[in-house]
Amino acid sequence: VQLQASGGGLVQSGGSLRLSCAASGRAFSARFMAWFRQAPGKDREFVAAIPWSRSTTFYADSVKGRFTISRDNAKITLEMNSLKPEDTAVYHCAAATSAITSTVRSGNAYNYWGQGTLVTVSS
Repeated sequence: VQLQASGGGLVQSGGSLRLSCAASGRAFSARFMAWFRQAPGKDREFVAAIPWSRSTTFYADSVKGRFTISRDNAKITLEMNSLKPEDTAVYHCAAATSAITSTVRSGNAYNYWGQGTLVTVSS
């Protein structure tokens, strides 16, 4: 599975951005896809995840109600609204080829990663 993320940029606080991640290769083998982010000087953190079945979604408490993850064929999208300066980070998409419902928020559960896309939210 190859993952290509896009859509980052600079936005003012309160604004919106849409991130996309296109999966290619053996995309059908992915069981879960997710977004993680890493701010400067901080550890990587879970943002949102969606199973390939789209039966449910998972969100970090810090983004719940503001971000929406979705999947359309081999592309996942992260709609980010009401952005805050603390959302500034490099965002990475990831895919897991095993069922990981119990560990969906752990980066260690994902075996494919895309390059990051930078999101900067100015105050």
